[in-house]
Amino acid sequence: MQLRITEIFLSLQGEARDVGRPTVFVRLTGCPLRCHYCDTAYAFSGGLAMPVDEVLAKVEAYGVRHVTVTGGEPLAQRAVLPLLASLSDAGLAVSLETSGALDVSAVDPRVVKVMDLKCPDSGEADRNRLENLASIGPQDQIKFVIASRNDYIWSREMMSEHGLAERCEILFSPVHGRLEPQALAEWILEDRLPVRFQIQLHKYLWGEEQGR
Repeated sequence: MQLRITEIFLSLQGEARDVGRPTVFVRLTGCPLRCHYCDTAYAFSGGLAMPVDEVLAKVEAYGVRHVTVTGGEPLAQRAVLPLLASLSDAGLAVSLETSGALDVSAVDPRVVKVMDLKCPDSGEADRNRLENLASIGPQDQIKFVIASRNDYIWSREMMSEHGLAERCEILFSPVHGRLEPQALAEWILEDRLPVRFQIQLHKYLWGEEQGR
């Protein structure tokens, strides 16, 4: 079984609960969404075909425990499910970054799901698959990428409507270059929201450099 891979690289985790940890990233090719602020459009096409065991070998060769499978949208490739299971079987700490537009119910339960709920300014909010919330557990994380005050209000209302803070950890992240991080931080503090504020650490260290 093969996957189409855009890149495999070692970096520091730039987002989510494990921010700052040395992590191997496996970036799969292809995505059915076209978010207005997408910063990985280079992964929409191309890539190299690679069997699951070769991906596993490349990941293990880096010698670090944490691995993140990302995209694109990794769940757009069916072979990602056996890849996630193989990485977990190898004793690695595995996370999956997913848009929330595709079914996450078959993801190996050992994998930490970092799932977006797309805000209105992404242009893809109608693609949110709210049925996925039933598959989100305490180890998982839901991420809101926020480009405006309107996105913030929408995210706050979604949290309340679906009781998200009681399900798992909630991440609020400003769109790099479109919303000042300080503004989002102040809104969170004003409303006392039970969320984790985050910025994309890798953008501050390496800018838009691919493979970082």
